[in-house]
Amino acid sequence: MQIAMAADHGGFVLKETLKAFLKELGHEVVDFGAYRQEPCDYPDFAIPAARAVADGECERGVFCCGTGLGVMLAANKVPGIRAVRCHEGYSARMSRRHNDANVLCLGGRVVGDELAREVVQVWLRAEFDGGRHSRRVQKFMELEKSA
Repeated sequence: MQIAMAADHGGFVLKETLKAFLKELGHEVVDFGAYRQEPCDYPDFAIPAARAVADGECERGVFCCGTGLGVMLAANKVPGIRAVRCHEGYSARMSRRHNDANVLCLGGRVVGDELAREVVQVWLRAEFDGGRHSRRVQKFMELEKSA
């Protein structure tokens, strides 16, 4: 799977850790930055990475900042993106199964490396259930068309 990655300075270390982990799992990673731990603005990296997911260049995205909240908010401004912030496996699995989430956001200051690896792996393995959930996802995706 081709995965877009993005981070700011608060998520840089976690992004680098997860990038290596994703490569170990056999995924191709497209790194949209940041490329060093100097203070920077998360929208500068999350928005281009989210566009790559929305445009189909990448199948999914894993974005990191200090809390995971900033990159999630920025990514969700891009039409076609369903970004979620998950710091445990159940929410990660359900975000895929019920919401067809295509971007996972994590906080480098609030989740440890081992738990982050577990959350990412659970999220990547989970598939969208479709069915009644398709109707629900479609309802909130319709909002983008009217905006």
